[in-house]
Amino acid sequence: MDKWDKVDILLVEDNISDAELTVRAFRGAGVTQKILRLSDGAEALDFIFRKGRFADRDQVLPKLILLDLKMPRVGGIEFLQRLRQDAATMNIVVAILSSFAMDKRFFDDENLNVHDYLQKPVNPERLVELVKYAGLSG
Repeated sequence: MDKWDKVDILLVEDNISDAELTVRAFRGAGVTQKILRLSDGAEALDFIFRKGRFADRDQVLPKLILLDLKMPRVGGIEFLQRLRQDAATMNIVVAILSSFAMDKRFFDDENLNVHDYLQKPVNPERLVELVKYAGLSG
């Protein structure tokens, strides 16, 4: 099986330390699903829409995306806008990762269908709730 296939959880985070802490929180909470970490929104869009180096991956979409907002090339907001424009991806469960408190009304006003907002470092119990909400067993 290819490392790009059957990804359950997509973690889009440019900071390697934050990504490692988040994966560790998942594993520490007993989450065993396949997690793929990508470093920016452009790479994540290529993965989701099977372009570039991801063109040959399987057609399975992740059930959960954890998305940092401030990333190089394509940031979280632009990624989310593109994700929500496609019928095949508009209902994937997305949680925003942020280092700072956020005004959640922005995402509601933009109709971006964000399920949750997590402040870094991420609380493992919140991750378990997200995994269950996305239809993945904890």
